Amino acid sequence: MTPEAPHRPYAYARRPLAEPDWRRLPGWRGVGEAQWRDAQWQRAHCVKNARQLRAVMGDLLQDSFYADLAADVERFATMSMLIPPQMLNVMAPHGGSDPASFTEEFMADPTRRYMLPVGSDRHPRWPSHPRSRRDSLHEAEMWVVEGLTHRYPTKVLAELLSTCPQYCGHCTRMDLVGTSTPQVVKAQLVLKPVDRQELMLDYLKRTPGVRDVVVSGGDVANVPWPRLETFVLRLLELESVRDIRLATKALVGLPQHWLQPAVLEGMARIAALARRRGVNLAVHTHANHVRSVTPLVAEAARALLDAGVRDVRNQGVLLRGVNTTPADLLDLCFALQGEAGILPYYLYLCDMIPNAEHWRVPVHEAQRLQEAIMGYLPGYATPRIVCDVPYAGKRWVHQVVEYDRERGISYWAGNHGTGLGRDGSPDRRFPFYDPIDSLPEPGRRWWTEGEGRE
Repeated sequence: MTPEAPHRPYAYARRPLAEPDWRRLPGWRGVGEAQWRDAQWQRAHCVKNARQLRAVMGDLLQDSFYADLAADVERFATMSMLIPPQMLNVMAPHGGSDPASFTEEFMADPTRRYMLPVGSDRHPRWPSHPRSRRDSLHEAEMWVVEGLTHRYPTKVLAELLSTCPQYCGHCTRMDLVGTSTPQVVKAQLVLKPVDRQELMLDYLKRTPGVRDVVVSGGDVANVPWPRLETFVLRLLELESVRDIRLATKALVGLPQHWLQPAVLEGMARIAALARRRGVNLAVHTHANHVRSVTPLVAEAARALLDAGVRDVRNQGVLLRGVNTTPADLLDLCFALQGEAGILPYYLYLCDMIPNAEHWRVPVHEAQRLQEAIMGYLPGYATPRIVCDVPYAGKRWVHQVVEYDRERGISYWAGNHGTGLGRDGSPDRRFPFYDPIDSLPEPGRRWWTEGEGRE
């Protein structure tokens, strides 16, 4: 028997952030720095389909990749393709010019795995868990008005729109966000944006127990700045609101948006007012791998901090093939906290949406990862790994109340008494499910033979 390899602690070494040279890709060889830094150029040149991807990549990607991509679009994709040049550029930065080696590195790239999934990525036997749901967190069931989810006693989520500047394959709001795919006809927001926002503000005026508003969507970077500024200014008029968080993947995927002078001037205005009124104004973003944290991302984050935002924080997702080793997570966190001024905040288990089983990790693996990254970062910059349990809410992975490892069912307490989780019983437990392929054989058989059916 081969002896088990000894555990080797993570060795920290400061690494400068890198912006890959976009000119290495045939379609962007003539793109200058001024164009690359222009937000409108980035938006206009997002890759939305295989034809546009070919135009950027030239002959670097082999036909086998496009066939794999077509199979995913036809059978599995829950999100349509939308990749800003900034995000596409961080994929396979060292792929070289040989199509075979470039395609191999592109397939293995961690950012590609969640931004541009292909059919062979998906699990061949269990692409979806039997308990997966399109609206996996039941947010729409908890709308108090259209787009306003009141799930926790003191916090609400305001979904101002249903679009983003980029679409991630593992999107927890895949039921609503983006355009429809062959697998998913998207739900729709019905009200006009101005009417939706008026109803949200009216509810908050009538509900002074809410002190914390997460402004999201979709992504606030897709809200025209004057409309977003007006909404935040009106939130700041409410004495009960003490925390406002603006949620945007675009800080990582389209940092050029947040570097626009008009946007930064507007952020400075609302940040100054928030500071005078003692309100904590923060920006939350979404980075899953160190390669996506580039100098432009750091520049945008520091510009927001200079504008007066109290914090810029990251909420990542644990994804197999992307970031599920201690070194992956620590590399990401040191780049965020040490180089970009972004606070590592949460790492979520991937939610139980359809066709996501190849990304998800079991609770016990998340627990071990939490333990493994402790002690390296400052305590305030050590992210908490959480499971967003349907109806119960976010729970630290070590808060599990009961755990059937054989069948992969964990049980969690829902003690905040809000939303559909409230049933009058303080002892109610809410289940979450490990990916079936992570279970021992008896557990896999239990699900396969149908005993796990609801």
